[in-house]
Amino acid sequence: MVNETLLGIDIGTSGTKTVLFGTDGKAITSHTVEYPMYQPNNGWAEQDASDWWNAVAAGIRNVLKTSGVKSSGIRGIGLSGQMHGLVMLDKAGEVLRRSIIWCDQRTSSEIEQINRLIGPKRIIEITANPAMTGFTAAKILWVQNNEPDVYAKCAHILLPKDYIRYKLTSEFATEVSDAAGMQLMDVSARQWSGEVLSKLSIDRSLLGDMYESQDLTGKVSKAAAEETGLCAGTPVAGGAGDNPAAAIGVGVISEGTAFTTIGSSAVVYAISDKVSIDMEGRVHTLCASVPGKWTVMSCTQGAGLSLQWLRNTCCAPEMERAAAESVDPYYLMDKMADKVPVGAGRLLFLPYLMGERSPHPDPYCRGVFFGLSAIHGRAEMIRAVLEGVAYSQRECVDVFKEMGVVINDMLACGGGARSKIWRQMLADLYACPVSLTEADEGPALGVALLSGVCSGVYGSIDEACSVAVRKGGSQLPDMDAHKKYEPYFNLYKRLYRNLKDDFETLYRI
Repeated sequence: MVNETLLGIDIGTSGTKTVLFGTDGKAITSHTVEYPMYQPNNGWAEQDASDWWNAVAAGIRNVLKTSGVKSSGIRGIGLSGQMHGLVMLDKAGEVLRRSIIWCDQRTSSEIEQINRLIGPKRIIEITANPAMTGFTAAKILWVQNNEPDVYAKCAHILLPKDYIRYKLTSEFATEVSDAAGMQLMDVSARQWSGEVLSKLSIDRSLLGDMYESQDLTGKVSKAAAEETGLCAGTPVAGGAGDNPAAAIGVGVISEGTAFTTIGSSAVVYAISDKVSIDMEGRVHTLCASVPGKWTVMSCTQGAGLSLQWLRNTCCAPEMERAAAESVDPYYLMDKMADKVPVGAGRLLFLPYLMGERSPHPDPYCRGVFFGLSAIHGRAEMIRAVLEGVAYSQRECVDVFKEMGVVINDMLACGGGARSKIWRQMLADLYACPVSLTEADEGPALGVALLSGVCSGVYGSIDEACSVAVRKGGSQLPDMDAHKKYEPYFNLYKRLYRNLKDDFETLYRI
């Protein structure tokens, strides 16, 4: 029987994953609860915060029951989650509206407003990023502009994981890695920006207290303990946004290390000892979940989401066969794609189903199959989607290189990293090895380790990672495949430039 454990909770877009770990970083048991995303209009994306809390409570109860571990042995709790979402509460702590989440693209007018009020250059100087539709500040302005009655009742603004913190501890708090994606922070100083808040007419009292990721932010309340089975008084660490948390979980904590994660979105994430900014806004600079370090990060909005869309709309036969054979439909889709040569039969896919952030901050662009003909079937379409997402990651890595960001070590994580063919595409396009870690718990492990630092299980983040993170195998690049991909990749890049104006025209029709 394990006497001491750590709990990591990752509030994702498709579901919440709750994992109980030993202090050696090995998962004891986990439970995932899924929930819906709502799209009331084209380009909108919302979720119910109550779905997240119900998923967290159910996940905690499940892992305690299935593991047989006593809740009194849980040394700390770490929270991770989808970044940039807007949760608004009234004075009584009740949710005022559905959360507008990270991939929502409704705020193009608010981006113009931010640039007018602060200035496009000044907003980058303060927040290290250009005004972005996906970031939280624009969502707050949208509610100000379109739902003034709701905004008038707002007493607290939280990020998704920080809403769960509130439900667990009754504390209104956040931490630097997630808050840096709100576009309300002075990222260099790692604190809220009075200038941005003042010019956007956002009262500082609406925002939670700011902590580093490993800091103690509260303890489990009696009410939350009764609902979840946890012990009242269990420490809750600051935690981290999903990608900063994943970085801890795979040991990417020092300059020169990086990872590619493919979940609903896809991210390339590298650590830097200093603030490095792309003034063109093609990639993001944020605070790392390691004190005194920053990150350069890209985000492809529709990565795994694109493959999920294809599965749900075009792959009913594979889903039926998978159910009959008790296998994952994505396993069958991978096998189909693996039989198709590089280039997907001269079929290209632009993964812009939810607009885009990196390297094209463009709310108007939309997904495209280019070159579709009568000879193509589901196998070619699957391969094209996999390649399109991989092309997007390569395009972002090229931007990192332009910025002088060094990447000596690339890891792969997220649900998409389980796909051997997808990992090989990344290795071939990057022309460098892509490694896995032995554990595939990513953000949940990362925040569990942060909670271990918070509660004194480990002396530092370095110590936590040295104890708990173990590398798996690597896939080496096939340089012949790399050469074959290059003309397709160059065409892929050109397609966005050629279609950019037409995307906006289509939006405005």
